[in-house]
Amino acid sequence: MTRLLLALAVVGACLVPPSVARAAGTVRLDGVLVRLQPGTAQVVTVNHTGGHHARVTLWRLADGRWEQRLQVEDGRIGYGGLVAGDRRRQGTGTTPIGTYPLPWAFGTHDPDEAWDLRYREIRRGDFWVQDNRSAHYNRYRNQRDGGFRWWLPASDINASERLTDFRRQYEWSIVIGFNAEQVRYRGAGIFLHVNGRGATAGCVSAPRAFIRTLMRRLDPDLHPLIAIGR
Repeated sequence: MTRLLLALAVVGACLVPPSVARAAGTVRLDGVLVRLQPGTAQVVTVNHTGGHHARVTLWRLADGRWEQRLQVEDGRIGYGGLVAGDRRRQGTGTTPIGTYPLPWAFGTHDPDEAWDLRYREIRRGDFWVQDNRSAHYNRYRNQRDGGFRWWLPASDINASERLTDFRRQYEWSIVIGFNAEQVRYRGAGIFLHVNGRGATAGCVSAPRAFIRTLMRRLDPDLHPLIAIGR
């Protein structure tokens, strides 16, 4: 929490020159390559610092400069390390390198009018589908709606993730737009969520105070992205 407050107190202390900020399609922030999209003015970078640890930073484009707005050192990645997004395989515990959208969020709290991201509150029977035979692969779905084998045991490669089993991590969970095209066995359910006890299973996580603040800061009108790198 102290580090988070210190980062908030030094807004603008880390700037990228305008010439770099306007580079065609890409920029490096905290050493991480970011592939910008039209209109992007918010970026979260994840810089792998060793083991399953990472530095996680929120950036904002203002007056042609990328300004550091928020940073924590105690971010986490998957127990399997990092891997190129197009080479990732389901069940390997790896976190995909690359730049991805942050389109919406879900969690255990009631919706808050201070959040601009689209949000869904977790309900009983909600799953993130990881069943490779399902048309709903890599999608949020309730078991009552069917269309996936929600009853498969956790040991099965096609087992889906029951969201109520992870109330600590998914208190707030921001969806990372990895594998939106639903390539089977590439992986499903990659999020930016609250830290658990150690490494993630492929997601990115950060301290609770950081994620809580992100929920209030991220603005879909600014086309927020997350960039994961070494």
